[in-house]
Amino acid sequence: MKTYKTTQKLVFSPLVNMGPIKLRQPLPIQGLENVDPFLLLHHYGPYAISEFNNPFDLGPHPHRGFEPITLLFKGEQLHRDSLGNEMIVKAGGVQWTTAGRGIIHAEAPTKEFVKKGGDLEGIQLWLNLPAKDKMITPNYQHLEEKQIPKLYSDDKKIQLNIIAGHQKNTSGLIKTQTAVNVFTANADESGNLEIDIPETHQSLIYLLDGEILVNNSDILKKGENQMIVFNQDGNTIQFKAQQKSNLLILSGEPINEKVTQYGPYVMNTQTEILEAMRDYQQGKMGYLY
Repeated sequence: MKTYKTTQKLVFSPLVNMGPIKLRQPLPIQGLENVDPFLLLHHYGPYAISEFNNPFDLGPHPHRGFEPITLLFKGEQLHRDSLGNEMIVKAGGVQWTTAGRGIIHAEAPTKEFVKKGGDLEGIQLWLNLPAKDKMITPNYQHLEEKQIPKLYSDDKKIQLNIIAGHQKNTSGLIKTQTAVNVFTANADESGNLEIDIPETHQSLIYLLDGEILVNNSDILKKGENQMIVFNQDGNTIQFKAQQKSNLLILSGEPINEKVTQYGPYVMNTQTEILEAMRDYQQGKMGYLY
C-alpha cells in the first residue's frame, strides 16, 4: 500500500563562507546535525569561472572514514588523487570517492574550462561509513552523464537519474557500502513523479533551482526553504514541479553510530581522529603533489 512520508523539517539553505568562496550549506545546520547516513551537503555555484575569477581550486587534502561525493551540474572539474586517478568530470557526471582508511585528492575546474569561461555548479555530499568499513581500501568511481540510468515520469516531463540505489526496476551503477539511494531529477513545469523510498530510510529532497510541491503539502523554492527532511514513515515521496526545476533526492539506512569529526576525517572516537592525523603526516594515506 502506498503511503506518503511525512515532513520532519523544512530547511533554508544559507550561504556560508568557505575560504574564498560562498556556498549553500543546508546540512549540517542549526537543529539538524545530519540525516544519517548523510553528514554534509554543500551546494556550490553557479560561479562564473574565468581566467580572472577561479576561486574553486581545491588543492590536495586528505579524507578518512567516509565517502565524499561530487555531483556536477554545470562546468568541468579535474579530479586527481593519491590512488593515481586523474579524471575530468563534466556536467551531469558524478565522482564517488570511498576514502576508507585514507586518500588524498584535489579538485579544480580544468585549465581548458577556465580559459574559455563558463558557469560551475555542483553538490558535494559526505556519506558516512559504518565503523566496520571506515578502514577499508580507498576507491574511486566515476560516471559520465550518458552512463547514468534514467527513468521518466508518466507525463515524460521529469527525468530521474539513478546514480546509486534502486528505483522501480532500475539500479544505479555506483557500488555502495551501505543501503542508499542517490537520485537527481530534471523537471519541466507541471511534471509529476512518485518515488519509492523504504520506510526505514532517512530521506530528504534538496532543490537546486525552481519550485516544487512535495506530497501535496510543502513547497520548496529557491531562496526560501530548499530542503525537506522526511520522517521514517511511509514508502513514497511525490512531487510536482511548479516551474522548471532541478533537485536531489537522497535516502539511506541509518548507521546509528557515534560520529566524531575533525576537519576532513569522520571516525567514531577521538583516538581514531588523532590516528588519522598522524597517519596523514606520516604519508600512510599516500602522496599527491
